[in-house]
Amino acid sequence: MKRFVGKTIAVTGAARGIGAAVAERLLAEGATVIALDQDGSGLEATAQALRSQAFKPCVVDITEQQQVAGLIERMDRQHPLDGLVNAAGILDAAPFEQLSAKAWRRLFEVNVHGTFHVCQAVARCMLPRGRGAIVNVASNAATTPRVNLSGYCASKAAVAMLTRCMGLELGAQGVRCNVVSPGSTRTAMLHQLSGDDDGLEQRVVQGDLGLHRIGIPLGKIAEPQDIAAGIVFLLSDDANHITLQNLVMDGGATFG
Repeated sequence: MKRFVGKTIAVTGAARGIGAAVAERLLAEGATVIALDQDGSGLEATAQALRSQAFKPCVVDITEQQQVAGLIERMDRQHPLDGLVNAAGILDAAPFEQLSAKAWRRLFEVNVHGTFHVCQAVARCMLPRGRGAIVNVASNAATTPRVNLSGYCASKAAVAMLTRCMGLELGAQGVRCNVVSPGSTRTAMLHQLSGDDDGLEQRVVQGDLGLHRIGIPLGKIAEPQDIAAGIVFLLSDDANHITLQNLVMDGGATFG
């Protein structure tokens, strides 16, 4: 059964990784996808791979509030939004004492401010209709400290709490807000953090005591499609009594 026939979902970070996997799954379930990303060539490549007229690529810098607000307003007039997934995000790894102020600010500009801009613009469209679902992608690093990731962890913790506050305020008006917190997932971000050699998966699964990093009890790295499944569930009517929740999808790496 296709759960999203006649529905429109906006997805940020849709050019690759988890965002692209979410878009693909939503299209398969009948949705129109407003695909947002700063990477125009990446969006074009994803559009060519998906080959669906229901995939609507939109190049936008989510750190620019007015640009976001204008685009969302235009898109909502054409395709009233039923849902939003914020999968856009960046990572910058460095020891705390070496993390530059510029890198810190950039992490918050994209991961937090960008998420805020898109959520606010979409919520303003949803509230008059009295319905909608928002899922923000955080990380298991939002609740578990990680070596060399102070800025990233802090930004994702902010996203998680922002989402819960949104859910508290918007719930009575019919808009559900939830968080999905992936662990290690086979994306470009994982390779940026852990390297590209043949031993990547084994190192990640086994963990590293020197970095205070535990392994993955399920014994495998997540695929983007695994995370997309949880996100799409929370968007769907199957989750119509779920809000303010944080679905941790990390193979048990943070012990639930």
